[in-house]
Amino acid sequence: MNQETPTLMEHAYRLLEEKIVTLEIEPGSVVSEASLSRLIGIGTTPIREALQRLAREHLVQILPRRGVIVSRIDLQQQLEVLEVRRELDRLTMRNAARRATSKERAAFSSLADRMAQVAAADDVEAFLRLDREFNDLTALAARNAIARETVASLQPIARRFWFFYHPGFFDTRETAALHIEVLRSIVGGDQEAAAKGAETLIDQMVRIAKETLISD
Repeated sequence: MNQETPTLMEHAYRLLEEKIVTLEIEPGSVVSEASLSRLIGIGTTPIREALQRLAREHLVQILPRRGVIVSRIDLQQQLEVLEVRRELDRLTMRNAARRATSKERAAFSSLADRMAQVAAADDVEAFLRLDREFNDLTALAARNAIARETVASLQPIARRFWFFYHPGFFDTRETAALHIEVLRSIVGGDQEAAAKGAETLIDQMVRIAKETLISD
């Protein structure tokens, strides 16, 4: 049981996180453990544990005796997240370029090729899955557990923001190209180019967040 529960929790978390990020579960929705269990076909205990993690990542709010509310998109919060991500992403990408193993560099190269394919097909949901893979792989290759845990807790907010605003503000091909540039820099071991590429990605997100605030 102790070995199975974390696996089920992780599976439940990934399914729910993707449904929230891609707005299948809409911001502001009121949900319950039971309804989510029916939605993804996993028992309520893993769902409860997954919701605790989602709450720490600011994607849901757990209200005792009232249920669970999917957090609304908060542009000011997005800017605060990006302020932190700017520093951590530069560190992570620089370290990944320096510390990645040959096997990890091959994985980065493969990821760049796959990202180019989904961008050419304008497959937004596939791109978001690869973006999560990109984040997971760079965090692992950077060899800094504290940075990995911190960045992982902030990434879902940014992904949901991107998905929500991409039809009017983001170009999937352009965003993918920026990711691919970082990936190629990591493969080549170019630490400064990887860090600069990470900052360029954050600049894009900040620009869109500010433009959205102004338009509102």
